[in-house]
Amino acid sequence: QIHLVESGGGLVQAGGSLRLSCAASGRTFTSYIIGWFRQAPGKEREFVGTINYSGDNTYYADSVTGRFTISRDNAKNTGYLQMNSLKPEDTAVYYCAADDPPFTAWATHEYKYWGQGIQVTVSS
Repeated sequence: QIHLVESGGGLVQAGGSLRLSCAASGRTFTSYIIGWFRQAPGKEREFVGTINYSGDNTYYADSVTGRFTISRDNAKNTGYLQMNSLKPEDTAVYYCAADDPPFTAWATHEYKYWGQGIQVTVSS
């Protein structure tokens, strides 16, 4: 089992940047694919991107490609979501998730472990 805690959210103006962290504890961090998802009010939780075990391969939703970057530091048991050129439509609660699905897993049911989520608000 792995426990995940997100941090780094907050309020930012459109065009700004934020970096979210996902700190993991429990089982070996490198055993897990890390996924990032988000959920806006009244909408379903949607896929943002994933990173593989070693951190040398990432996969993104079209809506964030070129603006968001996922990374991980396995020595620190932490994953990151760097968000640049933020838009008001990026406003959501952001979640990190972990499991051992195919690397390009984009569906929420493919991840067993979830953080509590953190709010990101982008003002126009």
